[in-house]
Amino acid sequence: MNFKKAAIAVPLSLSLLLPVAANSASAHDHAKPTVSNSAVDLRATLDQLLSEHVYLAVDTMRKGVDGTKDFEQSAAALQGNTEDLSAAIASVYGDEAGAKFKDMWSAHIGFFVDYVKGTAGNDEAAKKAALDELAQYKEDFSNFLSTATEKRLEADALADGLQMHVDQLVGAFNAYVEGDYEKAYEYEREAIHHMYMVSKGLSNAIVMQFPDKFENHKAVTPAADLRSDLNYLLSEHAGLAVTAMQNGIDGSKDFEASAAALSANTDDLSAAIASVYGDEAGAQFKQMWAAHIGNFVDYVKATGANDEEGKKAALAALAQYKTEFSKFLETATDGRLPADALAEGLQMHVDQLIKAFDTYTAEDYASTYPAVREAYGHMFGTSKGLSGAIVDQFPDKFNAEMPSEMPKTGLGGTASQGLPFEAILISAILALVAAGFVTIRRLAADKK
Repeated sequence: MNFKKAAIAVPLSLSLLLPVAANSASAHDHAKPTVSNSAVDLRATLDQLLSEHVYLAVDTMRKGVDGTKDFEQSAAALQGNTEDLSAAIASVYGDEAGAKFKDMWSAHIGFFVDYVKGTAGNDEAAKKAALDELAQYKEDFSNFLSTATEKRLEADALADGLQMHVDQLVGAFNAYVEGDYEKAYEYEREAIHHMYMVSKGLSNAIVMQFPDKFENHKAVTPAADLRSDLNYLLSEHAGLAVTAMQNGIDGSKDFEASAAALSANTDDLSAAIASVYGDEAGAQFKQMWAAHIGNFVDYVKATGANDEEGKKAALAALAQYKTEFSKFLETATDGRLPADALAEGLQMHVDQLIKAFDTYTAEDYASTYPAVREAYGHMFGTSKGLSGAIVDQFPDKFNAEMPSEMPKTGLGGTASQGLPFEAILISAILALVAAGFVTIRRLAADKK
C-alpha cells in the first residue's frame, strides 16, 4: 500500500466527511463487503444513541453537582437521547416494549440523579439508596432484555455488563468530585467505549432474532466493525472537543484533564505512523494536524480575549483548510470521496462546533445542546462515508464473515477486538487532534 492511499486517515478532528461512499458495496451483493445495510445501520444507530447517553450522562452529573447555569439544558439533552433510544427499541419490538424500555431507562437515570443529589448534600444514606436502586434496576432490566431477545442475551451476562456501566459512571463522577480529574476522564472514555460493546451485542441479538426483517444481513462483520470503530473514534472526538472548549473558555478546574483526554494517544500516533512510514512521515502528519488544530485553538483564545479580528482570522484559516483538505482526501481515495461533497461536510462540522461554542459563551444554552447533539451525530455520517471508502478501496481486507454465536458475557460482540490495518492507522492519526488542544490551557491565564 503506498503512502498516498494510506493517507486517507489524516485529519478527522474536524472531520466532516459526508457519507458519499457508504454504499460503495451493495447491501444485496454478498460478494462484496459493505458498511451499510439494514443490520449494520441498526448497529450504528445503537452505537450513536448508547454512546451519546454516556457522554451526556457524565456531563449532566458533573454540571449537576457543580450547580452550573447550563445544567437544565444538559439534562434536557440527556432526556432527548432517552426519547430517541426508546423510539429505536419501539421500531423493533413495538410501542408497548418501547414504552416499557423508556420507563426503565428513565428510572435508571433518575437513580444517578439521586446519587448526585446525595453527593451534593453529603448524604451517604441517600447515595447508598441510589446504588441499591441501581442494583435492582440491573436485575430488572437484564431480565427485560433477555426476555425481549428470547434469551439471545443471557440475563446474568447482561447484569454483569450493566454493573460495569454503573461502576464506570459512578467512578467517573466520584473521581470528578474528589478532584482526581485524570481518573474521571479515564473512566468516561472507558464508559463510552463500553457502550460500543453493548450496541454490538444487542444489534447482533436483534438481527439474529428477526433475520427476515434485516434481510438476512449480519450486524457483525469486518466492514461493520470498521464503521463502528470509526463511529467511536470520531464521535468521542466531537464530544471531548466540546468539553475541552467549554473548559478552556471557563478556565475550569478539570481543563487540564479534559485536554489530556484528547491528547492521550498523541505519542502512540507518532509511533504508529513512524513504525509504518518512518520518522519523517510521522513528523509530517503531526505538523499537518498541529497547524489545523491551531485554527480552532486560535478561535477559542480570541473569544476569551474578545478579539473579533482574531476570530475572523481563525475562521478564514479553517475555510482554507477545508478546501485544501477536501482535495487531499479526494486524491487519497482515488475520487471515492469527491472534494465538493467533502468540503460541504467539513464546513458543516466546523459550523456545528463553532455554534456549540459560541452559544455556550453567550449563555444561550437552549441552542448549545441541540448543536452539541448535532455535532456528535454528524460524526456517524462521517464514519459511514470514510469506512465505505476504505472498504471499497481495500475490499479484500474486509471479505471475511464473522461467527454468528452470541457471547456469554458483557454484551460484547462476536468479532475479534483487533482492528484492520486501516482502522489502526486512522485511530492513530485521530490521536493527533488532541495535541492542539493542550495549548488551550493558556486560556485561563489569558482571561485573567
